[in-house]
Amino acid sequence: MPDLDFIRREIEHMRIQLGRQRKEILQLQRAGVGTASAEALLGRMLVKIDGLCEQRDALKKSAAHHNTGRVLGGRKW
Repeated sequence: MPDLDFIRREIEHMRIQLGRQRKEILQLQRAGVGTASAEALLGRMLVKIDGLCEQRDALKKSAAHHNTGRVLGGRKW
């Protein structure tokens, strides 16, 4: 399973791609070109980002459980 940093980078990368895709769709719409396939791709990208966010949240939650009972300095109280 990928680590938390990898998933965060992948989410950031996908969001950048999503923005580019939205701009391209707007350009196509202004030019009068059909955008159904591009919009379908946009939907698949959104679903993938949602899945990555769920993975990220699950990893954050499991990491939080491993760090319970500790304070700064690594001491257990």
